[in-house]
Amino acid sequence: MLIWVGGVAFRTLFLLVLIVVTARVASPQLEHLRSVHETPGDLIRVLLGLGVCTWFVVNLFILPKDAGAYRTWMYLGVAVVPLAVLCAFVVW
Repeated sequence: MLIWVGGVAFRTLFLLVLIVVTARVASPQLEHLRSVHETPGDLIRVLLGLGVCTWFVVNLFILPKDAGAYRTWMYLGVAVVPLAVLCAFVVW
């Protein structure tokens, strides 16, 4: 039970950080969303970012089926989640 809770927690934190980083990177270069139509590059970046964030949110609710996946997230999450938070801090 403890490995399941830890695995779900690390997986959820990692996906949430990925959502935040993707949303930040995919935002338009100009600071408001109305300017997205001025350059096609911004429009493509925002649409791709929206698709990736949607995919991450969908995966947030699809839990792994086997116990090995939770164990992997438990062990891997100890290293990956702080690294993801550091990347989010640098990107911001």
